Amino acid sequence: MVLWWIGNAILLIVVLPVVIALLNRVLAALERIRGAADQILAGGGALAGELTGLPEALAATDAAVHDVAVGAVRYAGSVAKLLG
Repeated sequence: MVLWWIGNAILLIVVLPVVIALLNRVLAALERIRGAADQILAGGGALAGELTGLPEALAATDAAVHDVAVGAVRYAGSVAKLLG
């Protein structure tokens, strides 16, 4: 019975503070992650408001990519004739 009381005392004096300290560190990290996630969400919401002209910009980009692709195919054809 005495060993039982000694074990309980060791549990309360040594193990419980260690568990509480580790839990405190985990919860602090969780709060930092939550704060970062909130900032990311706010930034994403602000970014979504800036996307009003995106379809027109993508249409212009698609046209530019098509023009570059046509020029690259023409260039590759000429180089193939010279090397072939």
